[in-house]
Amino acid sequence: MTSTTVEAQGRPAEVLLVEDNYGDVLLAREAFLRAKFASNLAVAGDGEQALSMLRQEDGHADQPVPDLIVLDLNLPRMDGRAVLSAIKSDPSLRRIPVIVMTSSKADVDVRDAYALKANGYVIKPADFERLQEIVVSLASFWFTVAVLSTARAVVATDAH
Repeated sequence: MTSTTVEAQGRPAEVLLVEDNYGDVLLAREAFLRAKFASNLAVAGDGEQALSMLRQEDGHADQPVPDLIVLDLNLPRMDGRAVLSAIKSDPSLRRIPVIVMTSSKADVDVRDAYALKANGYVIKPADFERLQEIVVSLASFWFTVAVLSTARAVVATDAH
């Protein structure tokens, strides 16, 4: 497939939202629906589920490779920092853009997220209108401007 934007490929964008707060999931779903960009939003409620989905394990064999991951930092079972580290350390996943969207405004969290190779850091807004603006901005850039690598990397592995 020729390298081009998701929009130019004429297909919906695949988005993985990693979020444990049901209310935030509902708001994000609505914001993506209103964003006027064709997208499929999959949701993982914790870090372990997110990695299973990304690795197409444990009943997720048909899970599409996301074009964008929106990741909360504060998650049960495996926090967002560990998930981000696992994604960016895995040669078959590291090319997927990850936007951290969290309530933390702490400088250390921002620094740590970028040190772990997050592609962006967004503080969760207090109101839906601002969330919708953020989602439109993310979708506009990542799906109509950025050329993304959607193919999984083929990785040679050594037997350990």
